[in-house]
Amino acid sequence: MKRLQPDLRTLSAQMILSFIALVWLMAVAALLPAVWLTHRQLERQAWAQVERGGRAARALYAAMQEELKSLATLTAQRPTLRDLVGRGDGEALLAYLRTLQQGSGLDLVLVCESGQAVAQAGRVSLADLCARQEQAGSYLVVEGGLPQEGRSAVVPLLVADHPLTDQADSPCRVVVGRVLDDNLAVQMRTQTGMEHTLLVAGRPVSTSLPARRSWLAPPVGDLRRSKLNLDGHPYYTTRFPLDDSGLEAEVALDGWDVADAQRRLVWLLLGSTVAVTAIASLLGTFLARRIGGPLDHLAAAAAAMSRGELGEPLAVRSGVREVTLVAQALEGARLDLKRSLAELRQEKAWTDHLLEAIVEGIVTLDRHGHITFFSHGAERITGWRRDEVTGCPCDRVFRPLEAEGPFSQLIPPPGQHRKIPVELRDGRQAVLAFTGARLLPPEGGDARVALVFRDVSEEEAVHRLLGHFLANVAHEFRTPLSALAASVELLLDQAPDLSPVELEELLTSLHLGVLGLQTLIDNLLESASIETGHFQVRPRPSDLGEIIAEAIAMMQPLLDRHGQRLVVEMPVAIPVVRADPRRAVQVVVNLLSNASKYGPDEAEIEVRATVEGDWVRVAVADSGPGVPADQRKNLFRRFVHPGSGSDKAQVGIGLGLSVVKAIVAAHGGQVGVEEKQGGGSVFWFTLPLVEER
Repeated sequence: MKRLQPDLRTLSAQMILSFIALVWLMAVAALLPAVWLTHRQLERQAWAQVERGGRAARALYAAMQEELKSLATLTAQRPTLRDLVGRGDGEALLAYLRTLQQGSGLDLVLVCESGQAVAQAGRVSLADLCARQEQAGSYLVVEGGLPQEGRSAVVPLLVADHPLTDQADSPCRVVVGRVLDDNLAVQMRTQTGMEHTLLVAGRPVSTSLPARRSWLAPPVGDLRRSKLNLDGHPYYTTRFPLDDSGLEAEVALDGWDVADAQRRLVWLLLGSTVAVTAIASLLGTFLARRIGGPLDHLAAAAAAMSRGELGEPLAVRSGVREVTLVAQALEGARLDLKRSLAELRQEKAWTDHLLEAIVEGIVTLDRHGHITFFSHGAERITGWRRDEVTGCPCDRVFRPLEAEGPFSQLIPPPGQHRKIPVELRDGRQAVLAFTGARLLPPEGGDARVALVFRDVSEEEAVHRLLGHFLANVAHEFRTPLSALAASVELLLDQAPDLSPVELEELLTSLHLGVLGLQTLIDNLLESASIETGHFQVRPRPSDLGEIIAEAIAMMQPLLDRHGQRLVVEMPVAIPVVRADPRRAVQVVVNLLSNASKYGPDEAEIEVRATVEGDWVRVAVADSGPGVPADQRKNLFRRFVHPGSGSDKAQVGIGLGLSVVKAIVAAHGGQVGVEEKQGGGSVFWFTLPLVEER
């Protein structure tokens, strides 16, 4: 028997999943606290080490202060120095100070007298230090840096002074100093085993870190502790002040080893947990399969029977008596079902043959609205295949276009019919006429709904088109006739009292109304002759300039009324075309009428004629809203209107452009529409040139 894919609803699968879930839950419950405790312990050890490093750094700075005080005392007590200061020998004093500075490793040796610098040597130029009253072993922050080294950053100093004589009020004193730069930070790192940084106002000025950074941690108590990540490298840091001027020292412990230890411990715990969990899961799976295997086999056999696979006998080996009894019962049911299905297939084959002969579509639905039968006629009309829709909701196959609600709510009652616009499988829209019926099985039970439908899209389209056409024709005639009636009534009643300007305006309005009606009637007659097959053209050599001039003369009052300017561009040699002059004038008039209708007032309309080989291309460009790209394909069909954003554009009956296309095609030419740069549309057509002999 063909084995089924694993089903999570089976007893074996649920036993296996429950056991595995329990094992993993226990593993996670044990793993997470262990990982958390390990992380906390390593973090505490890291911070304890950082605090020890901070205390060591404090002690080193205190020792450095005492050492600098001793150096200041020793320097002030040198007899040679006292002698040179007493004699006032500046050059010898400067040379001696440089020797002292180089020999003692100091960065500053300064001799002051009465608040003025006598001589100084070292990396730092700080003559104004003599005016200060700094305490021995104090810190200074120098603005301007180390000019000898071309640096202008802020530089911290540790300074100490001592009187040059044994008298405490001596006007002469010696000041020594040491620059707290990167070299000092490196020495502190060597002595404490941690990275060292000096900060002024929260900004680092010297550091032993591989890269400088601008980072300011918020204070936390007396010692400011924080974590930072520098170029992807973690550090644990603590900071403490050196004095009250904003100078601080910071020690940083490389957290890479801590993080690496955490990762190793986590992976070790995770690996051991996964191994134990996997072994326990495999053991549980083995036991569950031994218990649920025979039941899974019976379930697979029952599923195969439900799919109609009745040819293979059922054989289940099990030491459980209940399982054996169920297997025997299923085998008996299989044999009975096999005989019944053979009889049903014969009856169904005859019914299907009868239904296939029906042209209309037939669909049956169960009480839940799911499709139970789909005839060949239904496949042909909708485009859906029977195997695709059987068992699917009818709302997914029949998608109404205009009605509110799903298709299942629009099904007509038994004995009635209803027309429903729907979307077919390929995206086409169609109108289907449905007739409903209710089927009752002979033995009773749930009733089914049967639907017979056919495609009435063409009939509906004709009805809709006819109604739209009649409505638009009535509208197109009513508007100009009303205007003509009003103008004539005004002339009859007030003609003696009207001024020449008012008379001219009324007559112009009458002329425009007559012109509009004439154009409409011409298009209707031409469309009717095209429809009946009586449309003909009589081409002959014609001057293109005269054709365009006649069309402009007819349309000029309409253009003047809207303040629209006409620009005409013709070749130097006016071309002679082979065309029916009356029909060609009608083409130009229709295009100019559309350009005026959809273009704004006070705009410019261009008429351009160009010679292209054996053809003349005439283009009419307007400044209207343009024609959307998706409408250009069907624009020259009957009853199609271009999209318009113009407030003064009338609805129209949609015949003008179809007449244009028919006339141009009868001359052997082509028509088209293009987008105009800067906004608007360009409608063009071609006419053949007269062959020169």
